[in-house]
Amino acid sequence: MTKIRYQVAASLDGYIAGPNHEVDWIIMDPDIDFAALFAQYDTFLMGRGTYEVSTKMGQPMPGPNTFVFSRTLRADEHPAVTIVPEATDEVMAEIRARAEKDIWLFGGGKLFRSLLGAGHVDTVEIAVIPVLLGDGIPVIPPGNREPLTLTDHRIFKTGIVMLEYQLAT
Repeated sequence: MTKIRYQVAASLDGYIAGPNHEVDWIIMDPDIDFAALFAQYDTFLMGRGTYEVSTKMGQPMPGPNTFVFSRTLRADEHPAVTIVPEATDEVMAEIRARAEKDIWLFGGGKLFRSLLGAGHVDTVEIAVIPVLLGDGIPVIPPGNREPLTLTDHRIFKTGIVMLEYQLAT
């Protein structure tokens, strides 16, 4: 079954970006095989903010199956992605049905919280980067508590700790 996997880098104190959306603190570990990581996915989900930041950085997500959730972006101005105004159950079922591999919920604490609350997230996979930011965009905005079950972990020489959780049911 196709899974929606929230895979994100976070500081040790729980931020996915600095207060000005900066991500320069994310270190690249040479032991992480990014080609193999991307090969697990054929569909990407992101919120408007993450999409705009990644586009400004010149790093939009690859592939034709990139869905950007936004009520303000116009589809005709962003032909390389599919603009989705709302993550309804029907829309999410259609995205899952189209995917042949897993789906990467990329960045964006607000979209993550929305999809998590609606029961659309299957796993939470966080690469904890050894840095304390003290402020920024949290992994998840304040809200409901979600119990998780640890399913895998890896520790890298750079100090990055990869944690993989399944939602507890």
